[in-house]
This record gives sequence, C-alpha cells and structure tokens, in this order.
Amino acid sequence: MKGKLGFSLPLLLTIAILFLALIATSIGVFLIPVDVVLEAIGFKLGILKETDIPNSILLTITELRIPRIIASLLVGSALAICGTVFQSIFRNPICDPYMLGISSGASLGAAVAFTLGWQTSVFGVTLPALITALITLAVILSVSQAGKQKNSEKILLTGIAINFLISAVITLLMVINQQEMQKIVFWTMGSLASITWRNIAFMLPMVCLTILPLFYYAKDLNIMQMGSDTAKSLGVNTGKVTLIVLIFSSLLIASIVSVCGVIGFIGLIVPHIARFIFGNNNRLLFLYSIFFGAFFMLLADTFARTLAIPSELPVGSITALAGAPYFIYLLLRK
Repeated sequence: MKGKLGFSLPLLLTIAILFLALIATSIGVFLIPVDVVLEAIGFKLGILKETDIPNSILLTITELRIPRIIASLLVGSALAICGTVFQSIFRNPICDPYMLGISSGASLGAAVAFTLGWQTSVFGVTLPALITALITLAVILSVSQAGKQKNSEKILLTGIAINFLISAVITLLMVINQQEMQKIVFWTMGSLASITWRNIAFMLPMVCLTILPLFYYAKDLNIMQMGSDTAKSLGVNTGKVTLIVLIFSSLLIASIVSVCGVIGFIGLIVPHIARFIFGNNNRLLFLYSIFFGAFFMLLADTFARTLAIPSELPVGSITALAGAPYFIYLLLRK
C-alpha cells in the first residue's frame, strides 16, 4: 500500500497543480469560464483549428495569464529546492536561499538598471541582475575561502555580511534617484506581473539544467548531514560537493530573481513541510520540494493578483505574510 501511495503521490500532486493552474487562469480582473480557458489552450497548441473566442480574451489567456502561471510554477520549484539544498549544506533549519546574499546581488543589478534607465533596453533588468548576482557569489566564495578556517558556516556568515552591504548600497541608490524608487521597491518585493513568453524561454532551460546536478549530489548531501568527518571517511569530498552545489543553486536563484525580483520564505517553508512528511532523504526532499514549491507559489501569486483587484500586490508580500509567522514559530521551537 505504501509503495502504491509513493508511486501515485507525484501523479496526484501533478493533477492538483494542473487543477489549481486551470482555476487560476480563469480568475483575475474579470472571470473567464473554464471551458473557454480550455478552448483557448487547445487553439494555442494547435489542437483546435479555429475558435470563436474574442481576440482580447484569447490574448489575456495565452499571453498574460498562462505565461505568468508557468513562471510561478518555475519560480516556486526553484526557490523551494534551493532552500532544501541550503538547509542540507549548512545543517540549519532556518536557512533560506536569500541569507547567502545572492538575491541581494541580483537586486543591486536591478537597482542600477532602473537608475540608469536600462529597463527599456533589449535585456531590461534581467541581464544586469543576473550578472551582479553571479559577481556576488564569486565575492562570497573568494572571501569565505580566505584564511585558515574554511567551512560552510564561514560561507553563510560571509553571505550575510555581503547581504547587509548590498542592501545599504541599494538604499543609497533609491535615495539618490527617488524617481525610480517605487520601481525598485516593487521589484525588490517580487512580482510576476510583467512575465512574458521570452522570460519563460530564459527560465525554463536554466531551471532544468541547474536542478539536475542538485539531484546528482543528493546522496552526497545525505552523507554530509552526518558531519564533515564522517562524510570524508566515507569518501565524500565535502569541499568539492559544497562548492558545486552552491554554484548551481546560486545560479538557479540568480536566474529566477533576475526575472521576477526578490521573493522570500518559499525556500524556508516548503523544505520544512517536505521534511516533516518524508524525512531527511534529499532525493525525496528535492522531488517533493519541487511539487510543493510550485503549488505554494502558484497559490500565492493568485492571491497577489486577485485580493486587491484592480490593483495588484507584490507576491513577495504574500509569501512573507505566510513565512514570517512560520519563521518565528521555528525560532521559538528550536
């Protein structure tokens, strides 16, 4: 019975996500019947040769809502698996992907792009944010490797220090250029409002290519949870594994943040839910963190664009409303 449940659970979660995605596509500033949504999808995929759906409705479904829903699934999956990876590496239950400072690095690139008016260029905010995020990772790794003591705790503390430094620089940029302050603030709170198919074409291969190495090193990460000395005695090169996993997970975070801004707490909440249900096996945790993260992010983004119609809330504020109380609960519990 347990084997059947384990086999069918991914299928059940996939069905639940598809059902929520269908409902999310139908609701918004104005409601669209589910059958119209299905017909529009069929027409977009070429299954239906013609349709009577008005062009405005068709564009709303296929060019606005569906790309945003796909993006929310990718973002939730990526942030959740990165949170699982970071908590496993640092063996810290309250470790979040953003504590390392990569998201702040991406925010700095976005702030510079807004300040210089690059958001209207071909690459917009995405390329500068991605570049500064990767530069931030390089700086963190370089600083953390200096000196005699080299461990995961030093990397984490270095990331936190860099995070504070970059936050201060972003604040100065907002004060200097107050005309773009609102854009910078809204971006740093996270939003999927301007997602396009071109963003999907960028994020999808990045997510797929960076998640695969994380699954490859899941077994080594399981062993490393028993301690560095034990892992080394079992043949695991802890320094190499930590470096490779950090690079790929940080690249994944950078690619996501460079498109949709800073969205916190998904990497904190989802791994705990998955760990509570499935234990500490990273192979299972990575898989189900992807499912739970996608579901949670899709739900949060649906609330963000429907709670204050016709206005829209930053999705990062929705995830923070759910994540901050849970963070306090973890602090009190542990």
